[in-house]
Amino acid sequence: MTDAAIGLTSDKGRDCALAFESVSRSEKGAGEILSGITARFASSRLVALVGADGAGKTTLMRIAAGILQPTAGRVTVFGERLYGKNLARLQKQCGYMPQKFGLYEDLSVAENFKLYADLFGLSENDRKERTRELLEMTALTAFTERPAGKLSGGMKQKLGLACALLNRPRILLLDEPTVGVDPLSRRDLWRILRENAAARDMLIVVATTYMDEAALCDDVIVLEEGHMRVAGTPESIARHAKGCTFFAEQEKSGLPVRLLQDRLIADTEHLLDAVPEAAGVRLLTNGASDTQQLQALYPGVRFTERPSTLEDGYLVLRKGFLGDWRLEAEESLSLFESSGASVDEKVLEGDPGSVIHAKGLVRRFGTFVAVDKTDFDVARGEIFGLLGPNGAGKTTTFKMLCGLLEVSEGELCVAGVDVRHAREKARELLGYMSQKFSLYPGLSVLENLTFFAGAYGLTGSRGKKRIAQVMQAFGLEPFADRPAGTLPGGYKQRLSMATALLHRPQILFLDEPTSGADIPTRRRFWRWVTALARSGTTVVVTTHFMEEALYCDRILIQDAGKSLILGTPEAVRAGCATMNEAFIRVVTQARREEADRRKEAA
Repeated sequence: MTDAAIGLTSDKGRDCALAFESVSRSEKGAGEILSGITARFASSRLVALVGADGAGKTTLMRIAAGILQPTAGRVTVFGERLYGKNLARLQKQCGYMPQKFGLYEDLSVAENFKLYADLFGLSENDRKERTRELLEMTALTAFTERPAGKLSGGMKQKLGLACALLNRPRILLLDEPTVGVDPLSRRDLWRILRENAAARDMLIVVATTYMDEAALCDDVIVLEEGHMRVAGTPESIARHAKGCTFFAEQEKSGLPVRLLQDRLIADTEHLLDAVPEAAGVRLLTNGASDTQQLQALYPGVRFTERPSTLEDGYLVLRKGFLGDWRLEAEESLSLFESSGASVDEKVLEGDPGSVIHAKGLVRRFGTFVAVDKTDFDVARGEIFGLLGPNGAGKTTTFKMLCGLLEVSEGELCVAGVDVRHAREKARELLGYMSQKFSLYPGLSVLENLTFFAGAYGLTGSRGKKRIAQVMQAFGLEPFADRPAGTLPGGYKQRLSMATALLHRPQILFLDEPTSGADIPTRRRFWRWVTALARSGTTVVVTTHFMEEALYCDRILIQDAGKSLILGTPEAVRAGCATMNEAFIRVVTQARREEADRRKEAA
């Protein structure tokens, strides 16, 4: 790695804000987590630390924050060694926001500020001035008395960031700050980071699995399996995929882009990646195909060359040191094979047989209306997306559909069962995969599957056969005796989905299923979901990742408990280049109109 790759002209003195010199970290039972990390970071830079789950990002962050010590190597902050007598003094130069935002959820917003101000030893004048500034910057002024645990995900994110900025740190370390956070809140966070990096001469290091966020940074470092594999600017990494990126569109309109994506990503001979984008699919070739060759391979599909992105360059380089993840995914698809191969066509033709019917759906908590008169129907084999900002009401809607919350008002039928009068019966027909993976961490993989199989009435030889099927399909056999709590995030995701599918449910509910997952994990997961839908399983999914909305046949966007728009991704996106833009447009326009109505009423 060169100095130019991370924006430094010198590695001496105070030009270097943070430096790692041959840093390694080993832990008992886990072996070597980091190996020989050498990197230097300048002030006024935004640096992305990217990599799959278990790559070592969090460990490196904690070492930089002085929470962990390296087994070998040296860490310096502004030229001084971080550990020993310098530790406490240098730690005050750093702000650290861990995963889950590092908040005290039973304390109010104001009390969290006070606690952090006490920890930082701020004077009364400093804490008052700084608290006022940060409340204004994060738009939390009106929420100072609200407990942190009752804030929306986006508000928690902003409060966590504000607490980390309270003592005006010169280095800010953020570990996965946008996991489970909606596009509006993500946009606000990155605006705040950009402004602070430039105005305060601050080094900001962000650990993330999202390449679109890493592309917003000045520099990118890729960690995989504890090693620093790649370092450079987003543009320099993107150049590794030059001439390999294309955009594919179906000549026959009206077909979900997920069907084309699923077809293309299975082509391991010619293509390296395929992901839905706008009205088509962005694809990455192995480097030996041009537009004419692709056209010959896929009649009825139009191809145009595109500039390569950071994500494209990362995937090209990743294949070089980790291989092609899709070969394993191909083997697992046999679990979802079924005679119902025509389900996609039925959905497209408007098959009237709906398996979910909601009309005038309302959920109240006291006087607060969390969901306000929501209507929709979902067909068999359809992938239906529930989208919205944090606190919009989609999780409440989701829980009512699953029979986990009572319906206050309206009609709700799931798989022919009236949920208002037979919630237990409805749940027998459903599979549910929560964002936090409802597993028993102290039980092994096999014990978790055995427990859930028993809960679904799958016992004896029938249960053992089904457990063996899902373990093989999801690649869990090597981890059969390993406690679920010690699995990497990607394997927790696999186990959670395996438990949800044990009883072959008619409807599968997925709550933020790929939150924080790396690119291969997300692609593999959506191949499974697409295959499930093709076999006749209905899928209802919540997500904050707008790329994933394009896998859906239809989406419903909610905000403040109200339905804003319902339709195909193409219809919702009309007039916008991306789904992110469409989401922000729909929500901000609805909020503007609501504010105008309130002004008129007043």
